[in-house]
Amino acid sequence: MPEKRDYYDILGVGKNATPEEIKKAFRKLALEFHPDRNKDKSAEARFKEINEAYQILSDPEKRKLYDQYG
Repeated sequence: MPEKRDYYDILGVGKNATPEEIKKAFRKLALEFHPDRNKDKSAEARFKEINEAYQILSDPEKRKLYDQYG
């Protein structure tokens, strides 16, 4: 079974973060780990993880379901 990841930890924000705080954290991390800017081999995997977390937490309905069921 895959390891459970906490999307809030991935983005470095608290569970009560506002949408603006989530977006700001995502943009900062996306710039740092984007494969075109960061040539480290693990950067692409980290970027995908950051993007997945943002997709869930930026959508109010998905975030509500994530908060409720994990």
